[in-house]
This record gives sequence, C-alpha cells and structure tokens, in this order.
Amino acid sequence: MERLDVTILGREYPLACAPEEQEALLEAASMVDRAMQRIKAAGKIGSTERIAVMAALQIAGDLLNAKAPDGPLSQLAVGDYKRKIEGMNQILDAELGPQDKLF
Repeated sequence: MERLDVTILGREYPLACAPEEQEALLEAASMVDRAMQRIKAAGKIGSTERIAVMAALQIAGDLLNAKAPDGPLSQLAVGDYKRKIEGMNQILDAELGPQDKLF
C-alpha cells in the first residue's frame, strides 16, 4: 500500500491504496471535490458535513441514473438494473422458500 494525499474542499486527507488503484482514487477524490465545491459555491449550505452529505447524495443519484453507453440494455439506468435484480430475487425467494422444508 502507498500513501496518497488528496485535497477535498481545501482540506488534505491522507489515504492508503494499492499502486494500481492510485489513478482511480485521484479521479474519485477530484469528483468529490468538484461536487462539494459546487454545493459550497451555491451558498445555501454552510457546514462541511452537510456539504459532504449533499455531494454524496448527488454522486449516488448520478450513479443510479447512469446508463450503459450502448447495447440492448442501454436504455436502462444502473438503478433500474438494481431494482429489477432485487425484484427477481424477491420472486425467487418467495417461490423457493417453501422448498427449504423439503430438505
């Protein structure tokens, strides 16, 4: 593991990561910093903690709404995939649950 210092909202954070993960971690830190800077610049939220929570919600929302670039399922967002898989798991659990008693 290597030590990596990142700056988010003007504050340095020491992080540890594997050398092959360094570029992705720097990109993630930059994304978080940009989101937090935008929220802070809007001037409606003052505390760093609230800014961080709002940035996390914004980034999570962006992730759940992200879509595959192409292919047969490109019209579905990641959140749609997640909901569909959870729905299938619930159906399977409901149908297979009674079979537990057979074994």
